[in-house]
Amino acid sequence: MPIYVKDWDLVVPGEVLAEGDYVAGPYVYKEGNKLFATTIGIVESRRGVIRVVPLQGPYIPKVGDVVIGIVVDYLPTAYLLDINSFYKAILQATEVLPPQKNALAEDLSKYLDIGEAVVCKVMRFDKYSDVVVSCKGKELGKVTEGRLIKVSPAKIPRLIGKKGSMINLIKKETGCKIVIGQNGFIWIKGKDPASEALAEKVIRKIDQEAHISGLTQRIQLMLQLERRS
Repeated sequence: MPIYVKDWDLVVPGEVLAEGDYVAGPYVYKEGNKLFATTIGIVESRRGVIRVVPLQGPYIPKVGDVVIGIVVDYLPTAYLLDINSFYKAILQATEVLPPQKNALAEDLSKYLDIGEAVVCKVMRFDKYSDVVVSCKGKELGKVTEGRLIKVSPAKIPRLIGKKGSMINLIKKETGCKIVIGQNGFIWIKGKDPASEALAEKVIRKIDQEAHISGLTQRIQLMLQLERRS
């Protein structure tokens, strides 16, 4: 079963990716025995499934995704969050308020104000209803320190790397806690502003150069040079 591309290769619409019993993943279609790309992006092949990660595009919510939302409005008993998507997300106020507090009687801005960020998990979504998120759980909740940056959601797989290799490298070399939202928002918290700035600089380089081969080596070199300076 011939495959004509390698992981992280840049492909264009209509390009032949493989022939044979491969399964067409996202942004790939199969015609006869051949698989073709439907968009400009980066190829990934996993367990016989070939997909293309688009270089651009909005975030499409998926149940189970960790996202970082920005409060943009209040509903009577909930917060409305911008999750960098065509869809807004709803976070019930009961997820944030102390027990026994009545959401209808409370000023919701005391707990989450407009412009503040919260790490959530997508609990429910379909194309015909609202995105419902929860902020209860490990690593979830209001963002209170550090810095929040935004990259293309399409670049998140490259930022994470194979089995977390890229993001673990950045965490190790900068000493920062980094929470990646699948929607492209990333929270960085370091021991000082300099370490946070370095982590942001590296992440932005990945965002800009995700489609260029040899990225891991360039990131390793960049971190080595930064440590020496």
